[in-house]
Amino acid sequence: MTSTTTTVPDDHATKRRALRAVTIAACLPYLGLKVAWVAGSHIGIPEGSALRDADAGLVVANAVTILMDAAVVVLALLLTRPWGRRVPAWLLLLPMWGAVGLLTPIMYGFPAQLLVRALGGSGTTAGGSERPFLDEWVFGVVYTGFIVQGLALGSLFVLYARDRWGHLWQGTAGDLAGAAPGRGQRAALTAAAVLAVVPGGVHLLWTCGWSAGLSPELARGYGGAFAAGESGYVLYAAATVVGIVLLLSGASRGSRLSLRVPLLLAGVGSAASAAWGGWQLLATLTSLADDGRGPTAAMGVTYAVQVITGLLVLAAGARFFAARSARMSAATPGRTAVDVTGRTAADVPGRTGVEALAS
Repeated sequence: MTSTTTTVPDDHATKRRALRAVTIAACLPYLGLKVAWVAGSHIGIPEGSALRDADAGLVVANAVTILMDAAVVVLALLLTRPWGRRVPAWLLLLPMWGAVGLLTPIMYGFPAQLLVRALGGSGTTAGGSERPFLDEWVFGVVYTGFIVQGLALGSLFVLYARDRWGHLWQGTAGDLAGAAPGRGQRAALTAAAVLAVVPGGVHLLWTCGWSAGLSPELARGYGGAFAAGESGYVLYAAATVVGIVLLLSGASRGSRLSLRVPLLLAGVGSAASAAWGGWQLLATLTSLADDGRGPTAAMGVTYAVQVITGLLVLAAGARFFAARSARMSAATPGRTAVDVTGRTAADVPGRTGVEALAS
């Protein structure tokens, strides 16, 4: 009697390949421009732009952003190739968290600013500077590429995460009633929700036209387009707070709300606030505010609070999923965890079912 092994086909294999190709292709315009600028080209940089006076610091900054966008290509491969299925969870989730955080504000802000301008709103891409910063077509090409990256990479991650960790966010918030977040997690999430109100409130004031705390150049260039971009940070802070409240309150009162709703709100909201806040904070630490163009101290504090908020949610979320994975494994004796390659934990020498579930 002979036995045969049946391989379960990947229903989304074609979709994964297409999304990978789209993600990589969307990276090429930005990478091409940055490489050209590092090499000394002035393509897309008009006469009179501060970028014409590039120093070593700007070259280093361009090199760093090249590596950051190249990391998106690596992520696209990781999410679709067999070797990517064996990568430790933290090595994938940290850069994905950063990618979500950096791309989400662009995916919201750029279309919102285009809409405002189409409706007759004012605002400049250079923050009110009389000298053009970049040719207008550069913003269209680069930001469109970022939006496509975000959509395609996000779709790839959803497919990957559903296969590998989908069991961890099944059910409702009320299902956590018997295993709610621990005291430390609740303290971290509560602190994050409270802190998120601070930058959310500041950005709301800036959205409404309050110029206190803004650099002189940004204050001069205030308009509808600037307000549209600022409104995004209000939404990210609100999403963080709402997600945390729904998660904690739902666990205590047996809510029937799908668990993935508060997790998505808190996760994406905090990532967008923290990652972009961190990027702006880096600019604060490396720019001179006394020339009117650099960020002010008030802006730096706002960005720092955004980073702290995001890190609190990230730490609490990591602990939450680790604990939930351990509980689910312990509640199902003898359960074998199947990873996305179709192998069980028993197929991997020295790996237990608990380790496979937590990976």
